[in-house]
Amino acid sequence: MSEEKKKIILSAGGTGGHMTPAAALGQDLVSRGFDVVLVTDQRGQKYKSLFEGIEMHVIRSGTLGAGVLGKVKGIFNLGLGILQAFQFVKKYEPDMVVGFGGYPSVPAVYAAQKLNIPTIIHEQNAIIGRANAFLAPKADRIALSFPNMRGIEDVDRMRVIVCGNPVRPEISALYHKPYPVLQENGALNILVLGGSLGAHVFSDIVPKALSQLNPDHIARLRVVQQCREDDLPPVQKMYDEAGIRAELATFFDDAPQKIEEAHLLISRSGASTVCEIATAGRPAIFVPYPHHKDQQQKMNAEEMADARGAWIMTESGFTVEALLAKVETFLQNPESLFRAAEAARTCGKPDAARKLGNLVTAIASGWNN
Repeated sequence: MSEEKKKIILSAGGTGGHMTPAAALGQDLVSRGFDVVLVTDQRGQKYKSLFEGIEMHVIRSGTLGAGVLGKVKGIFNLGLGILQAFQFVKKYEPDMVVGFGGYPSVPAVYAAQKLNIPTIIHEQNAIIGRANAFLAPKADRIALSFPNMRGIEDVDRMRVIVCGNPVRPEISALYHKPYPVLQENGALNILVLGGSLGAHVFSDIVPKALSQLNPDHIARLRVVQQCREDDLPPVQKMYDEAGIRAELATFFDDAPQKIEEAHLLISRSGASTVCEIATAGRPAIFVPYPHHKDQQQKMNAEEMADARGAWIMTESGFTVEALLAKVETFLQNPESLFRAAEAARTCGKPDAARKLGNLVTAIASGWNN
């Protein structure tokens, strides 16, 4: 009789930053013969395509919204999610639960900890999120994407493992592919990513800056840009009037291929985005989202910037003039992008999913207690 498969629950908030690394680990664990299920909230259902062969279970969850009513509603939904999670965890009887942050990740991990089932939490950002900070004291291991992550209590650091942020297999495959040929008078492929909803600042600044390049430089540009729905017509009009070849969309199904073809990215610096760009070995201009109190996106980009694989521009400093000057420099000195690409690659961790999978395997098998 064959040995019964070990069961793993992945628990993740329903945003791309949490779901993408959860999916990468899930595929790794499935390839090892584990029985894997995902617990998430309603928003997570739109990422179902990433979890091929993995059952998805939706439970209630809530963030602590603004005002007394928002907080009461959030606590109620979180409490209901915890009750649902206890029922599911008891029925499924997992060998381990792995949490990836966000409030929807709390119920299943919390239930497992109360039921004495081993847990691992994975933090994608350079500063620990509130959900993971709450769960960290009882977690068997705390897996980090960045070595100098802030917010971990000293008493919990003995259980820290730095494994990187798991990325999609299509992205990890780019680690071993060369930077696309960039000739002195050849095409410059620019990929603009604005996060899960697009960033209006890119729609405003990027086409205006590129339109002011001299005609010879404009002829070399190939722009692929993610935009909000409302921004598509005016941005396309600006590019058309400037004679810039541009492909615009609200979402790219073939993002790994777009990254592979890019010579330069202009992007927000969410943790998953930074790790994917570094693993692909592509230079980037990062414009961190400015409204996080802890400035987590700025911290996410610092390792790559310190390695000279990226440039950080604050949103207030991301002006038409500043971007124009940078792009002109790259067009005149393509070797600067080539060097930055290799520097970015030194920050990549293409084997993060395998390392995290090794950790799950060891603890679930009782080898690492």
